[in-house]
Amino acid sequence: MTSASVRLFDAALDLLVPAQCVGCGLQHAQLCTACREELDRAQPRAARPHAAPPGLPEVYAATTYEGAARQILLAHKERGALRLAQPLGGALARAVRAAVPTGGTRGAPLLLVPMPSAPSTVRARGHDPTRRLTLAATRALRRAGVPARLLAVLRQQRAVADQSELGAAERLRNLSGALAVPRHRRGLLGHGRIVLVDDLVTTGATLAEGARALAEAGGDVLAAAVVATTVRRDAGGGAGGVRDRGARLG
Repeated sequence: MTSASVRLFDAALDLLVPAQCVGCGLQHAQLCTACREELDRAQPRAARPHAAPPGLPEVYAATTYEGAARQILLAHKERGALRLAQPLGGALARAVRAAVPTGGTRGAPLLLVPMPSAPSTVRARGHDPTRRLTLAATRALRRAGVPARLLAVLRQQRAVADQSELGAAERLRNLSGALAVPRHRRGLLGHGRIVLVDDLVTTGATLAEGARALAEAGGDVLAAAVVATTVRRDAGGGAGGVRDRGARLG
């Protein structure tokens, strides 16, 4: 199904099943034209967190985690609005292209490696949102002529605590050594150029742990790409860096 066909199908479904836009609350559309265009027009940019952890690759984000983008991500991730994977995946694909300039996409394909969620979290949600976004991004890249494929090789090898209330240093300790690539999957890492992907970057601890696990397994991570980056506000209300209030790894 083409992008145009998906949009026509979504529009018809919105007419048959009245809904509210998840971004702004407008009636009769799960995602209104204005909110979708806001997401589509976002310009990807470098999004290195404040006091980034060691080993964090360069990170690019399609947008900031506020306004409509925040609501769209939450609706997809926590409320199972699966149709939103397509526009979010398009945003993620643009972040990937910003992270890996055109010259870097020639030859070997890009291997998009999603950050994993805890199996229990996937069961509770009924889907794996990051993997779904990565698949949508892979399709968008292919439509744009960029060779890419999903490579879901990272696994949790121990339980981690909910990170929503943890600071940067606590997150690093919580995640240290939590991820690995199974031995029987390590040979796949040499079949392309690796880009770590996630829905959101906050302190960068999760992406740094993913990069460490991939490097230990013999992978070479080019960069990381995310849909959104959180914005830390200073005392005067201005943007002052990146800070996460959402739990990572489920």
